[in-house]
Amino acid sequence: MKEFEGRLDGTGLRVAVVVARFNEMITDQLLAGAVDCLVRHGVSRDDLEVIRVPGAWELPGACSRVRARGGVDAIVALGCVIRGATPHFDYVAGEAAAGLGALNRQGEVPVGFGVLTTDTLEQALGRAGTKAGNKGREAAEATLEMATLYRDLS
Repeated sequence: MKEFEGRLDGTGLRVAVVVARFNEMITDQLLAGAVDCLVRHGVSRDDLEVIRVPGAWELPGACSRVRARGGVDAIVALGCVIRGATPHFDYVAGEAAAGLGALNRQGEVPVGFGVLTTDTLEQALGRAGTKAGNKGREAAEATLEMATLYRDLS
Protein backbone atom coordinates (compact mmCIF):
# COMPACT_ATOMS: atom_id res chain seq x y z
CA MET A 1 0.00 0.00 0.00
CA LYS A 2 1.26 3.46 -0.87
CA GLU A 3 0.39 6.34 1.41
CA PHE A 4 0.95 10.02 0.66
CA GLU A 5 1.02 12.89 3.11
CA GLY A 6 2.36 16.40 2.87
CA ARG A 7 5.32 17.58 4.93
CA LEU A 8 6.41 20.82 6.51
CA ASP A 9 9.49 21.05 4.31
CA GLY A 10 9.81 24.11 2.12
CA THR A 11 13.27 23.27 0.82
CA GLY A 12 13.43 24.26 -2.83
CA LEU A 13 9.86 25.54 -2.93
CA ARG A 14 8.99 28.90 -4.48
CA VAL A 15 6.11 30.53 -2.60
CA ALA A 16 4.06 33.66 -3.22
CA VAL A 17 2.19 35.30 -0.37
CA VAL A 18 -0.63 37.53 -1.60
CA VAL A 19 -1.77 39.82 1.19
CA ALA A 20 -4.56 42.39 1.41
CA ARG A 21 -3.70 45.87 2.72
CA PHE A 22 -7.22 46.53 4.04
CA ASN A 23 -7.17 46.02 7.82
CA GLU A 24 -3.39 46.28 7.57
CA MET A 25 -2.93 46.23 11.33
CA ILE A 26 -4.19 42.63 11.16
CA THR A 27 -2.85 41.53 7.78
CA ASP A 28 0.70 42.67 8.60
CA GLN A 29 0.65 40.26 11.55
CA LEU A 30 -0.74 37.46 9.38
CA LEU A 31 2.03 38.15 6.87
CA ALA A 32 4.72 38.10 9.56
CA GLY A 33 3.43 34.74 10.82
CA ALA A 34 3.30 33.25 7.32
CA VAL A 35 6.77 34.44 6.34
CA ASP A 36 8.27 33.25 9.62
CA CYS A 37 6.68 29.82 9.13
CA LEU A 38 7.84 29.48 5.54
CA VAL A 39 11.43 30.49 6.31
CA ARG A 40 11.60 28.30 9.42
CA HIS A 41 10.52 25.34 7.31
CA GLY A 42 13.15 25.83 4.64
CA VAL A 43 11.76 28.25 2.05
CA SER A 44 14.62 30.51 1.03
CA ARG A 45 13.90 34.24 1.26
CA ASP A 46 15.09 34.40 -2.36
CA ASP A 47 12.27 32.00 -3.29
CA LEU A 48 9.61 33.97 -1.41
CA GLU A 49 7.64 36.85 -2.86
CA VAL A 50 5.05 39.09 -1.25
CA ILE A 51 2.34 40.65 -3.40
CA ARG A 52 0.11 43.29 -1.85
CA VAL A 53 -3.43 43.98 -3.05
CA PRO A 54 -5.98 46.54 -1.83
CA GLY A 55 -8.32 44.14 -0.05
CA ALA A 56 -9.74 40.63 0.26
CA TRP A 57 -11.94 41.17 -2.80
CA GLU A 58 -8.80 41.40 -4.97
CA LEU A 59 -7.12 38.26 -3.61
CA PRO A 60 -8.62 35.72 -6.05
CA GLY A 61 -7.71 37.76 -9.13
CA ALA A 62 -4.15 38.39 -7.99
CA CYS A 63 -3.65 34.75 -7.00
CA SER A 64 -4.97 33.67 -10.38
CA ARG A 65 -2.46 35.94 -12.15
CA VAL A 66 0.40 34.66 -9.99
CA ARG A 67 -0.53 31.08 -10.82
CA ALA A 68 -0.90 31.83 -14.54
CA ARG A 69 2.47 33.58 -14.62
CA GLY A 70 4.10 30.47 -13.19
CA GLY A 71 7.29 30.22 -11.23
CA VAL A 72 5.69 29.32 -7.89
CA ASP A 73 4.97 26.02 -6.20
CA ALA A 74 2.42 27.44 -3.76
CA ILE A 75 0.41 30.56 -2.96
CA VAL A 76 -0.73 31.76 0.45
CA ALA A 77 -3.64 34.25 0.41
CA LEU A 78 -4.00 36.49 3.47
CA GLY A 79 -6.69 39.01 4.32
CA CYS A 80 -9.12 40.20 6.96
CA VAL A 81 -12.79 41.07 6.62
CA ILE A 82 -14.52 42.35 9.74
CA ARG A 83 -18.32 42.40 9.86
CA GLY A 84 -19.88 45.85 9.79
CA ALA A 85 -23.39 47.22 9.89
CA THR A 86 -24.13 46.45 6.23
CA PRO A 87 -24.17 43.29 4.08
CA HIS A 88 -20.87 44.38 2.46
CA PHE A 89 -19.06 41.84 4.68
CA ASP A 90 -21.06 38.96 3.21
CA TYR A 91 -20.23 39.90 -0.37
CA VAL A 92 -16.53 40.52 0.17
CA ALA A 93 -15.89 37.53 2.46
CA GLY A 94 -18.04 35.23 0.35
CA GLU A 95 -16.48 36.16 -2.97
CA ALA A 96 -12.94 36.01 -1.56
CA ALA A 97 -13.60 32.52 -0.22
CA ALA A 98 -15.40 31.35 -3.37
CA GLY A 99 -12.74 32.74 -5.70
CA LEU A 100 -9.83 31.29 -3.75
CA GLY A 101 -11.66 27.99 -3.35
CA ALA A 102 -12.30 27.75 -7.09
CA LEU A 103 -8.66 28.48 -7.82
CA ASN A 104 -7.51 25.90 -5.28
CA ARG A 105 -9.86 23.23 -6.63
CA GLN A 106 -8.22 23.49 -10.04
CA GLY A 107 -5.33 21.67 -8.39
CA GLU A 108 -2.48 23.23 -10.34
CA VAL A 109 -0.86 25.06 -7.42
CA PRO A 110 -2.09 24.87 -3.82
CA VAL A 111 -3.65 28.11 -2.59
CA GLY A 112 -3.66 28.48 1.19
CA PHE A 113 -6.63 30.27 2.73
CA GLY A 114 -5.59 32.74 5.41
CA VAL A 115 -8.50 35.16 5.18
CA LEU A 116 -9.99 36.04 8.55
CA THR A 117 -13.73 36.63 8.61
CA THR A 118 -14.62 37.94 12.04
CA ASP A 119 -17.41 39.79 13.76
CA THR A 120 -15.13 42.16 15.69
CA LEU A 121 -11.70 43.74 15.63
CA GLU A 122 -10.92 41.95 18.89
CA GLN A 123 -11.60 38.57 17.25
CA ALA A 124 -9.35 39.51 14.33
CA LEU A 125 -6.54 40.58 16.67
CA GLY A 126 -6.88 37.30 18.54
CA ARG A 127 -6.42 35.32 15.32
CA ALA A 128 -3.48 37.44 14.17
CA GLY A 129 -1.19 36.30 16.90
CA THR A 130 -2.59 36.95 20.35
CA LYS A 131 -5.24 34.64 21.85
CA ALA A 132 -5.97 32.18 19.05
CA GLY A 133 -2.55 31.84 17.44
CA ASN A 134 -1.57 33.27 14.09
CA LYS A 135 -3.83 32.14 11.27
CA GLY A 136 -1.28 33.38 8.71
CA ARG A 137 1.20 30.88 10.10
CA GLU A 138 -1.43 28.14 10.01
CA ALA A 139 -2.32 28.93 6.39
CA ALA A 140 1.37 28.79 5.45
CA GLU A 141 1.79 25.44 7.20
CA ALA A 142 -1.19 23.93 5.38
CA THR A 143 0.08 25.32 2.08
CA LEU A 144 3.54 23.81 2.60
CA GLU A 145 1.99 20.44 3.31
CA MET A 146 -0.11 20.64 0.16
CA ALA A 147 2.83 21.80 -1.99
CA THR A 148 4.92 18.81 -0.91
CA LEU A 149 1.95 16.52 -1.44
CA TYR A 150 1.38 17.89 -4.95
CA ARG A 151 5.07 17.37 -5.70
CA ASP A 152 4.91 13.77 -4.47
CA LEU A 153 1.77 13.10 -6.53
CA SER A 154 3.34 14.41 -9.75
